[in-house]
Amino acid sequence: MLKQRIITAAWMAPLVLAGLFGLQGGAFALFTAGIVLLGAWEWTNLAGVQRTNYRVLLVGTAAIVMLLLWLSGGALSRWPLWVAAVGWLMNLYWVMRYPVALSQWHSTPRRLLMGLWVLLPCWVGFNLLRESGGVWLLFVLLLVWAADIGAYFAGRALGKRKLAPRVSPGKSWEGVFGGLAATLVLALLFSVWQGLGWYGGVVLLCVTLVVTLVSVLGDLLESMLKRYREIKDASQLLPGHGGVLDRIDSLTAAIPIFALLYTLVPTL
Repeated sequence: MLKQRIITAAWMAPLVLAGLFGLQGGAFALFTAGIVLLGAWEWTNLAGVQRTNYRVLLVGTAAIVMLLLWLSGGALSRWPLWVAAVGWLMNLYWVMRYPVALSQWHSTPRRLLMGLWVLLPCWVGFNLLRESGGVWLLFVLLLVWAADIGAYFAGRALGKRKLAPRVSPGKSWEGVFGGLAATLVLALLFSVWQGLGWYGGVVLLCVTLVVTLVSVLGDLLESMLKRYREIKDASQLLPGHGGVLDRIDSLTAAIPIFALLYTLVPTL
């Protein structure tokens, strides 16, 4: 398993980084749309859609919506990000209330609708941050990776208090605090690099705090859906790594929320 993970990462990481930072405009939008649509394919499984032709139809519909967003300029506007903000508040409630509030979202149509406000605003956020030059896209990617690494080591060394035992028993509050510590250090380094000054640095620290916590929620949401479906991975598209959603679940929350805050905070 470890060998397969290394082989997959060896070809996947350079390809993804080249696409994210080597492409611009329509080419970048197409590249990220491909990633998000792979996630949409897996989401249809999480939503309980079994028949392949229905899954293809749903992913095709998502692709058409993305094309219309791009042609209308919606892929570079704020309103899908506000949809994400409201949607993630609902996701937070459902994760916190699992399984008590199960009846509010467990139907297949509702889980499919949930996928719209998780995946489409993520694609919009990718495009907005890339349009800004890519520095803040890099920051969000590093933030999610730093949060994961910090949470892993802090959780293993200190983890005692369970974060959401009914959703993801392995996660602890100590892991969350470890991830926060790592991302706040990252924010300090970026504020110096970008010359934000003390005020801009404080703003970035506050934004980082919010986005780090939201990234944890992204992970928990997918864990909740997989637990309900009684599956380990969203798919086996990435040998040794599970599915695309298993790799980008935190980003689906972090990217649109950071992009929204980026558009609202003039100091960034």
